[in-house]
Amino acid sequence: MAKKKIRVDKEQAKKRVDKIFPLLKKAYPDAKIALVHKGPVQLLVATIMSAQCTDVRVNIVTKDLFKKYKDVRAFAECDLGELEEDIRSTGFYRNKAKNIKAACAAIVEDFGGEVPRRSE
Repeated sequence: MAKKKIRVDKEQAKKRVDKIFPLLKKAYPDAKIALVHKGPVQLLVATIMSAQCTDVRVNIVTKDLFKKYKDVRAFAECDLGELEEDIRSTGFYRNKAKNIKAACAAIVEDFGGEVPRRSE
């Protein structure tokens, strides 16, 4: 069965976000990101690892992971099998490692090593 593409009107989506975001900010003024990170690359990696995993476990793993892989290029060029072992305890580690490596490679190749601020 072929997947059906969903068309999103970006202008309408932006209007909805512009209405919803202030409401969320008012309802949860002290909301913080539970994933420990220093910068957008680390947040991206931690977020990928957080699927079907607790933030506590991700923070345990990233403590050593971010010492080993110091920047986006290190993740992009790493040995996939080694990265799998490094994140094994987060579950679904093969897919997570593949996605981390691919995302970082795309950031290096397409965006000069900088995580883009917008998804356009």
